[in-house]
Amino acid sequence: MRLTKFLLSLLAAVSLFSCKKEDPLHVDDIPGLGGDTWAKGPIDQWLHDTLTVPFNIATKYKWDQFELEINKTIVPPKEEKVVPVMRSVKKVWIDPYIAEGGELFFKTYSPKFFVLAGSASWNLDGSITLGTAEGGRKIVLYLLNEFRNKTMAGYVPADSSVPKQMFHVIHHEFGHILDQNIRRPVEFDAVCQGFYTSDWINTNDIEARKDGFVTAYALSNPFEDFVEMISIMMIEGRPGFDKIVNSITGTSVRGTTAEQAKAKLRQKETLVVNYFKQAWKIDFYSLQARVRTAIEKELY
Repeated sequence: MRLTKFLLSLLAAVSLFSCKKEDPLHVDDIPGLGGDTWAKGPIDQWLHDTLTVPFNIATKYKWDQFELEINKTIVPPKEEKVVPVMRSVKKVWIDPYIAEGGELFFKTYSPKFFVLAGSASWNLDGSITLGTAEGGRKIVLYLLNEFRNKTMAGYVPADSSVPKQMFHVIHHEFGHILDQNIRRPVEFDAVCQGFYTSDWINTNDIEARKDGFVTAYALSNPFEDFVEMISIMMIEGRPGFDKIVNSITGTSVRGTTAEQAKAKLRQKETLVVNYFKQAWKIDFYSLQARVRTAIEKELY
């Protein structure tokens, strides 16, 4: 699954060049193609002790284009970002789920492999890929080089957007894993039936909310809608989600009134909360509070 966010399209300049036959062939030593080795250092030891030993989660930060999209220009992560990012991931995702769902639950369903990239992955439609998940096993996190939190010198609240995007990705993708193991209630898909569209990229969160969607990306289909609800409710916390709902005003271009849009979001909220209780025996509101508290400690 992919999590994308609409941004302005970039215009790329393409340079053409030719090689003379007599030019010598230059072969780069590309890491990840085999034969490249390095001595394990403090970063590797921290990842091993903190994530691999207790949770069987491996993290790959050394550059390997074949773990990513080979047709995209993506830069490697800065090594000094690896531990702060994964420490935050543990605090905002792993610790709250273990506290509410138990260690066995988390070890059973958590993805086992993280791949880290320094930049975002731009798509031809003007969107960017902020994270991907493959088969419930592997999660790719982008934008590591832009990550800053309160532990870093010079941090200001405006820097919080990138970490929040990462936390959004993690909870979004884990929501997919849960949904794939125990399917969301069928009632959820019916709440906004007939409103889903592949043209979601041409709207924004404010307009999407006028039709009862928590984000523009939630418009794409019911299963993305479901995990967007999970993720936004997690990272914004209950007061933050209430603020989103209460901010809806006016009537949408599709004729949905503010009252109808708010009712749809509240109905989806109830279905998400009941799903976590019935499917996983987890108190969603308690989990939500833990996640939001952890985020506030990291960023505010």
